[in-house]
Amino acid sequence: MEPTEPDRSTGPHRSRWWWRWWRRARSAGTTGPVPSVLARDGLLAAAVILVDLALHGLGPAGQPRPGPDLGWPAVVGWSLIAAAPIAVRRVVVWPAVLASAAMVAVPLLTGHEPVSMALALVILTYTAACWLALRPAIAAAAVLWLPVLTVNAVLPQGTELPGISRMYLLFVNGLTMLVAFFIGRTVHARRSATRTLAERARVAEENQRAAADQAVADERRRIARELHDVVAHHVSVMGVLATGARRVLHRDPAAADEALGTIADTSRSTLREMRRLLDVLRTDAEPADAELTPQPGLGGIESLVEQIREAGLPVTLRIDGVPGDLDPGVTLTLYRIVQEALTNALKHAGAATAEVRLSFGVYWLIVEVFDTGRGPGPDRGRVGHGLVGMRERVALYGGTLRTGPRPGGGFRIYAKLPMEQLGAATRQGAP
Repeated sequence: MEPTEPDRSTGPHRSRWWWRWWRRARSAGTTGPVPSVLARDGLLAAAVILVDLALHGLGPAGQPRPGPDLGWPAVVGWSLIAAAPIAVRRVVVWPAVLASAAMVAVPLLTGHEPVSMALALVILTYTAACWLALRPAIAAAAVLWLPVLTVNAVLPQGTELPGISRMYLLFVNGLTMLVAFFIGRTVHARRSATRTLAERARVAEENQRAAADQAVADERRRIARELHDVVAHHVSVMGVLATGARRVLHRDPAAADEALGTIADTSRSTLREMRRLLDVLRTDAEPADAELTPQPGLGGIESLVEQIREAGLPVTLRIDGVPGDLDPGVTLTLYRIVQEALTNALKHAGAATAEVRLSFGVYWLIVEVFDTGRGPGPDRGRVGHGLVGMRERVALYGGTLRTGPRPGGGFRIYAKLPMEQLGAATRQGAP
């Protein structure tokens, strides 16, 4: 859990410096929650301190200890200081490494060498090799152990541990460093391999899911094309039979009745195929048992306007011309355009008024919805799903749609559809 960045505009320069230092120090550590990591490593540091104090207290009885006897308070204090880097080793790796390397000066200054210092060197070497990349890990190991090896090589023989040669100390410390380092690199490599395998498994699972979805979509499209051909054939047959029935209706009523019966059977079969086609085209996000209700038309626009008024937006409705016999799909398109436009005005216009104009002419059908609100928001480049849906509906009937801010303020939606494609005939003049 990363700390919150301080306010750089008002905070002192020291706060900014400490923040940069913390970011650099944390960049090499674990990304897990800091409190839990500190708690676990704190327990490890406490165990190291207990081991140090136990070895100091249970030394050989009756034999002099190497170095001066500092007393228990000093021994406990140096043990705590030497083990402190262990507690923060995974939160701030490099500061812990530098602090542990600096503890090498303790035996030179006091003559007392805490066991926790040696254990901290081993644990920090493993931690750096486990969490850092190869070159930083080698650098951390050098920072930790070069002072130790230098002290072993420079001090006179027998100064630290009487009876033990300098070469033996160099060999043991060097071997300890290599063992801790290579154990850490092994763990590092294993973790990297595990992460790589997990990522590959995730990508493979996503690819498999995408391939399965694509296969389902391809199969649905194939079935939809086949059902479309069946439905188109049935509709063509009904058209031919209806034409023939009209021609023989007065001359041969029995043949006309048989043709009409065939048309009725074919229409029922076509309706069943259409339902199957819709089931195939339905996506997984759509409920299969959705409630079927009559779709709104021109009559629903007045009710819609009344609902928007009750919601708090004053709306006026103006109708020019006579609608004529419009197809149900056309009237549904008009309703959805008005519904989406008024909904957007209610959400974004604020304290404003709106007007809906429907003009039915000989050649064109025009739908215009505008408001006097505050206009579009600051994110003008984003196109909402509602506007995209309106554009698709209008394009389905060969019309055009224009949307945008009005010169005097507010927003305007203007849709123009050709009458010759709408299945309607009016006697009004063109608007």
